[in-house]
Amino acid sequence: MRFFVKILVVGGGTAGLIAATIIKKRFGFSVDVVRSSNIGIVGVGEGSTEHFREYLEFMQLDPYELIQKTDATYKVGIMFDGWGEKNYLHNVHDDFSTSSGQYYHVYASQIANNTDHLHPRNLMENVINGWFLNKKDFYPANQFHFDTEKLNSFLTSVAKVIGIEFYDDEIVEIIKDESENISMVVGKNKEYAYDFYVDATGFNRSLIGTFPNNSWVSFEEHLKVNSAITFQSEASEENINLWTTATAMDYGWMFSLPTWNHQGNGYIYNNKYINEEQAILEVESLLNKKIKVGKSFYFNPGYLEKTWINNCVAVGLSGSFVEPLEATSIGSTIQQSFLIIHKLANYNQKEIDLYNSSFSSIMENIRDFIFLHYITGKKNTEFWQEVSEIPYPKFIKKMLPIWENRLPLEEDFSEFSRYKMFGPKNFILVMNGLGLFNSNSILNEFKSVSQEIKDDAENSIQESMHLERVIDKISHKDFIGFIREYKKQVIK
Repeated sequence: MRFFVKILVVGGGTAGLIAATIIKKRFGFSVDVVRSSNIGIVGVGEGSTEHFREYLEFMQLDPYELIQKTDATYKVGIMFDGWGEKNYLHNVHDDFSTSSGQYYHVYASQIANNTDHLHPRNLMENVINGWFLNKKDFYPANQFHFDTEKLNSFLTSVAKVIGIEFYDDEIVEIIKDESENISMVVGKNKEYAYDFYVDATGFNRSLIGTFPNNSWVSFEEHLKVNSAITFQSEASEENINLWTTATAMDYGWMFSLPTWNHQGNGYIYNNKYINEEQAILEVESLLNKKIKVGKSFYFNPGYLEKTWINNCVAVGLSGSFVEPLEATSIGSTIQQSFLIIHKLANYNQKEIDLYNSSFSSIMENIRDFIFLHYITGKKNTEFWQEVSEIPYPKFIKKMLPIWENRLPLEEDFSEFSRYKMFGPKNFILVMNGLGLFNSNSILNEFKSVSQEIKDDAENSIQESMHLERVIDKISHKDFIGFIREYKKQVIK
């Protein structure tokens, strides 16, 4: 068992700053960050999951200040274009998430009656009128799109306000004691001797990578994209979508992510079938314009078998990376950081082992959910033909035949950590979008519930779809413009 008072986070990207601020908020320890201004930030824009609301609430941060300072826009989910017979939106809607026991009867009603749970054309009016009805006590959406560099500046300012010190330096050496604990990290400018270290150095894995016999658990058997190009494009002059768009391509998929001043994009593909030049040509053919690639990289999806070893824990890209299909990078870092703070005080090897087991569970849940999206029936290229023949992960293989005839339940996920990112509601929405339910079975399941439950489902739908109209219809772009001035205009 170790007692400590000084923690050093090495790396100052999104993952490092989220981990640093959560740890500092939880503990009275000294928390410092060392990062190099010579190392750039990965990303052309970032999207969050609903877990970012939990981060804001834990840190007691103002979401309107976040929007002002990070060029953020609201995000209600992900629009999947071309993945199935029809486009669908993965949108976990608060009003539809009520349940009777474990049965999500509002979603069940929509599936049973073959109606959209919340049609995209109604989202804008629903979100905006909901905000004007409830003002600052209401989250129009639990997710956001950010400008990556401005998000970094915002999180840096948050960290400084709560007492985190920053050092601009490049780490050149890791020194360990006889017990293989890190005793010091050496930078070009100074030495840093702390009690506990957080590795947020991204793919470099500068700290955690110095521990031997720590294997990479690859997801490449089940997830077949392994390369990416990213690029920016101009923001829409007309409007801003309330969602990230994930468009199925010939050899993978492309994301489009709208922030206030620009749009972040990327093609995530399999380099066995096309190279970077061919990927660029496919994107340009789709968009009917030239693109300028900002970054390109290869990746092996998966995670480190041990992200916590001795007095070092790896967060973000240092410990894991999965394709960004469901924006899991920020969300998994938040969940990982919450898990860390509950294990950190008086930790010992048993606690470390529990942490590593829980983190493995978080990552397997992500893998299984991402894999679910690829059960599309598409076979139009060699890539999609290969995808259609991939063996199912163990959990999906076990549960999919059951879920075809009834909705997923919370207890179905009992093998996963409490900090898993995706549960029944997420799986319900994607399965429905891909037509993986036996519609007659879901209809019969819904018919079996009481009239009271049926009425409650209908009331929830009607209340959500027919909010009191308190403002004429305005665009998401105009709404964000209003929110950016909200503190000046509304808060006294």
